[in-house]
Amino acid sequence: MKKCRFLYCQDTGWALGAEGSGFEGWAFPFPGVTLVQDFVTPEEEAEMVRLMDRDPWKPSQSGRRKQDYGPKVNFRKQKLKMAGFQGLPCFSQKVVRRMGLCPGLEDFQPVEQCNLDYSPERGAAIDPHLDDAWLWGERLVSLNLLSATVVSMSPEAPGSLPLLSAPSVGPGAFEDSIAAPSRSVPCQEVEVAISVPRRSLLVLTGAARHQWTHAIHRRHITARRVCATFRELSTEFLPGGKQQELGRELLQAALLFQGRPV
Repeated sequence: MKKCRFLYCQDTGWALGAEGSGFEGWAFPFPGVTLVQDFVTPEEEAEMVRLMDRDPWKPSQSGRRKQDYGPKVNFRKQKLKMAGFQGLPCFSQKVVRRMGLCPGLEDFQPVEQCNLDYSPERGAAIDPHLDDAWLWGERLVSLNLLSATVVSMSPEAPGSLPLLSAPSVGPGAFEDSIAAPSRSVPCQEVEVAISVPRRSLLVLTGAARHQWTHAIHRRHITARRVCATFRELSTEFLPGGKQQELGRELLQAALLFQGRPV
């Protein structure tokens, strides 16, 4: 199926029809995406990857390699156990502390870190998917290292997506566009490309987290790329939730920052 391609615009928070396409000049609001550029320095990036490479990388799907720092989880049966989990790696402590200085991440407490290693020689990619919502909470936070890439988003829901005239100014332009001539596009044909620079932090929340799948196509892996994704606990495992005690145990272990890949 030929996709109708839109590009995420960080300045407006909208998805804009790609130039030269039949949707140029059309757009729709795309909430739930935060991109923090230059989140780590080149020196910090080099040191993080050096320390990652000291531990073995395990083969994963679609040409990826991975390192997991987190509990052993059976998502289908909704069961988990500590299974030797001793926390996030020591080299992530400074990064996690810095995340807490970002708007919207002040109370972010990751309980899992997954490092993924992409290489064009292995044809590495990741298929469209939604992250689990039973164990993992509202915010997905990914640190992109070694090379830039593109995260491709597709809506989960059927139906059609209304389009409006593309805004020319900031996020408040939405109100000015309501009266503009509109058209629509079938949801299954839409794909939004988020350009993710090297050393940047990508945060997905709300609709971008729960209603849009995310993927990385092989064509967007042009050099080695390492991604560290951090996940927090869902409300079921937080204070007041029915598994709050297990959540407390997981969080205490995670934030010791003494972990090795499990």
